[in-house]
Amino acid sequence: MMTILLSCVQNLGIRLLTTGMLLALTAGSTHAQQRPLSLSEVIELALAQSSFAKQAVTNRETSYWQYRTFQSNYRPQLGVQGTLPEFSRVITPVVQPDGTTDFKAVRINNSNVALTLRQAIGPTGGELFVRSEVQRFDDFNGNLRRYNNNPVGIGLSQPIGRFNSLRWARKIEPLRYEESQRQYVEEREAIAQRITELYFDVLLQQVNADVAGKNVAANEQLLRLGQERFQLGRLSQSDLLLLELNLLNSRRALGQARLDAQNAAVSLQSYTGLSAETLQLTVPAAAPRLKVDTNEALVQARQNRRETLAFRRRLLQAESDVAQAKGTTGFQATLQANLGYVNSARDFWTTYANPQDQQQVSLSFSMPLVDWGRQKSIVKTAELNRQQVQQTVAQEQATFEQSVLTQAAQLSTLTEQLSLSAQADSLSQRRYDIARATYQVGRISLTDLNIALAEKDQAKRAYIAALRACWVAHYRLRALTLYDFALQQPLAVAK
Repeated sequence: MMTILLSCVQNLGIRLLTTGMLLALTAGSTHAQQRPLSLSEVIELALAQSSFAKQAVTNRETSYWQYRTFQSNYRPQLGVQGTLPEFSRVITPVVQPDGTTDFKAVRINNSNVALTLRQAIGPTGGELFVRSEVQRFDDFNGNLRRYNNNPVGIGLSQPIGRFNSLRWARKIEPLRYEESQRQYVEEREAIAQRITELYFDVLLQQVNADVAGKNVAANEQLLRLGQERFQLGRLSQSDLLLLELNLLNSRRALGQARLDAQNAAVSLQSYTGLSAETLQLTVPAAAPRLKVDTNEALVQARQNRRETLAFRRRLLQAESDVAQAKGTTGFQATLQANLGYVNSARDFWTTYANPQDQQQVSLSFSMPLVDWGRQKSIVKTAELNRQQVQQTVAQEQATFEQSVLTQAAQLSTLTEQLSLSAQADSLSQRRYDIARATYQVGRISLTDLNIALAEKDQAKRAYIAALRACWVAHYRLRALTLYDFALQQPLAVAK
């Protein structure tokens, strides 16, 4: 009998009878009643003010500006460069007309300023530029001033055989940016899922705290009834002691339940940023009853989740690494060409009169002759890394798709389990009410009443657990597919 008693005491609990029931979070004091919060309201508050939601917003904004940086690389860049002034007063060796060298005191200024417009050529990795530059030279000792003016010049710089980072960035960066947008939605859904878990953790502990308080009142009533029966000789001393023990254990459980409720509330508060005064929760209704086709869930996951883009990006990145390995070894060359006009004179405006045309062309190259297998080793390493990435991506893709299929398939099972748990909870509550009434008239033993109480409490906990599992699965499926099956539409990116 004592084993059964202790087992019953450890499983004490009672489910909330109505959805709007408010539960106290603190022990020994009564707080002013606040409007209870529903699950959807707590999620909305967390998405608006929690540090995790703010971090998700920061990550999205960072990705946006990184993408803007990528786009700017393909647009014209206008800049000005110069040196104003470059004064020098030194004694320096000067070659004389007869070929000898003499040391002379030199006091000069050599300044220049240039305006350059550059445009990258994405398909080839080259650069086209238009440049205007003017130079001024002053010899203060010789009272001499000269201007050298390049009013306009057009040039081209074209790498040959080198790695074209612009071409690969045009393939990879748009995927990375779109991936970040989808990741933002996923992070918000992950927050909603985590909030749901913490919400039900608090709710369950609040239920336990409320149960413990009700059990204390019920055991006090039963003890008074037992004392009256004991005085009339209709109850044994063993059963009376058992009633007293039940009351002591229920009071102990009440204190522990309140502590557990406070600890669970702290976890939810730290995640959401909610204050203790507003943390009063309601029991949510059952999650939407959805019949989700597993193939449809997989299609939506492939279309909406960032993993699809991430897999493509990682494969392209691996291809880019191979191209970079080949483009930084072996034959490499750079073609430089420019043409324009130039003139020099003592007066600045005179430099614009009768300018002379100028052309420059150069081709610089390098090619290793003996590298002891260095080029081959670098390229082979990149190719093996690419092969490893392909294998890893294939495995991760299969795992991801399987998780989507499993979650979609489990949704209907969890919904059925919730329905059965609700029925079991209702039946166990009715059985306990009958057992208690029967005990009060002396037709069953205290042991039978404790067994009914334990079964009732277990059924109530099972109902809350089933409700929690359904809501968590609901938000997890949303996060896995980024699709709202209730509204039959993809989850939009919150602005």
